[in-house]
Amino acid sequence: MATVDWTADANEALTLSLVRAEEDKQVLGGEETYEEFHPTFTYPIYGEDEKIYGYQDLVIDLRFASGSLAQYLSVRHAQKLDASTTVDNVEGILKEFIPPDYDTDEAAFLTRVQEDAVSFKPIGSVIHTYTRPVPSTSGSRSAAREVVEYEVYHATWNDPGFREYHRRMQIFILLYIEAGSYINEDDEAWHFFVLYEKRKRQNGTKTYHFIGYSSVYKFYCFPEKHRLRLSQFVIVPPYQHQGHGSELYKTIHNYALLTPLISELTVEDPAEAFEDLRDRNDLRMLLANENFMKEGFGHEAVSHGGGKVRKRKTRARANPMGASSGTVKGVVKGTGKMGPPIDKAWSETFRTQLKMAGRQWQRLMEMLILMHLDPTDIHAARAYRLQVKERLYRFNFEILAQLEKEERLEKLEETFQSLREDYLRILEMIK
Repeated sequence: MATVDWTADANEALTLSLVRAEEDKQVLGGEETYEEFHPTFTYPIYGEDEKIYGYQDLVIDLRFASGSLAQYLSVRHAQKLDASTTVDNVEGILKEFIPPDYDTDEAAFLTRVQEDAVSFKPIGSVIHTYTRPVPSTSGSRSAAREVVEYEVYHATWNDPGFREYHRRMQIFILLYIEAGSYINEDDEAWHFFVLYEKRKRQNGTKTYHFIGYSSVYKFYCFPEKHRLRLSQFVIVPPYQHQGHGSELYKTIHNYALLTPLISELTVEDPAEAFEDLRDRNDLRMLLANENFMKEGFGHEAVSHGGGKVRKRKTRARANPMGASSGTVKGVVKGTGKMGPPIDKAWSETFRTQLKMAGRQWQRLMEMLILMHLDPTDIHAARAYRLQVKERLYRFNFEILAQLEKEERLEKLEETFQSLREDYLRILEMIK
């Protein structure tokens, strides 16, 4: 007789849905679906192993009204072990992480979805809008001519009702950010940037639907400014890989740029996927900055609509054997401030103007130099390698200082080559 397995995978058992009113579902495209997706992590709720014991065919149905995020929770299973201290209290554990006003009656929840769809309006102030073409809908001839609007709202605890709204959306931090945790509501330094879809119904009414948000902390920065630290950033799965994360990140950066008393935007311990998103958007922003590119790479750097920047091809004569090639003591004399080596004072001026964190700025400079580096110019390649290794040595000083010189040089070269490969990977994304 086969042994019955009473253990369920919490990530598979927990099913999430962003539920829309019937009128809102009527305008969705055939490929659009916002219901029945799963979390990436559940260990903050159900423990490190992400296992739930005592059930067969367990389904934890957690639904949200797509705009107001009002919640419904239902726990279903085919069988449950007899009452025992070893059986996990599924609902009892989860309800510790969501507001107590969730519905358990499905009909009542669906009625609330219908009502909230019309009455809900985002909290805070709109600071950015953008549009996308309406996904095609069956039987709709005008869909191709219409667009979906998206809006980013800036809010703080001082906005009426936002504290309660935040309690509904914060669970996405636990479910999609590794090592994510709830923040302290008593700390007034938090700022929030929340992204919504603004969708038009067939009767012209527009309704709002939650996409994701970011939590940003404001620090004092001597002598009279503040530094913003991007702490949490999440886009829910139905909206991922559609450029919405980039729009949200650019909005936060632009907010910092347009706020005189903010000196810098930093990021707290970014995950690899977010670091890639950040790199792509920062690089594109710099490539589209005509003054930066001209000063950095000379007037021969030409921007094509903010896309990839290439140097103009020249038909200059080659230098005769033995003639100077523009190098002094092995260092390239470039036409722009990027070198290599980079003009540090010039670089710092642009960094402070664009309010970027020091390490991120250095990485971006290294990527842009690599993008323009002539692979046949051994002097430039050497200058670039030394510039990068100097930063790596400073960043990893405590570890490298403990190694013998030969091992230290070997480790630096290994790190440099690995970093170079990663830079090439990122640069490939922005072509």
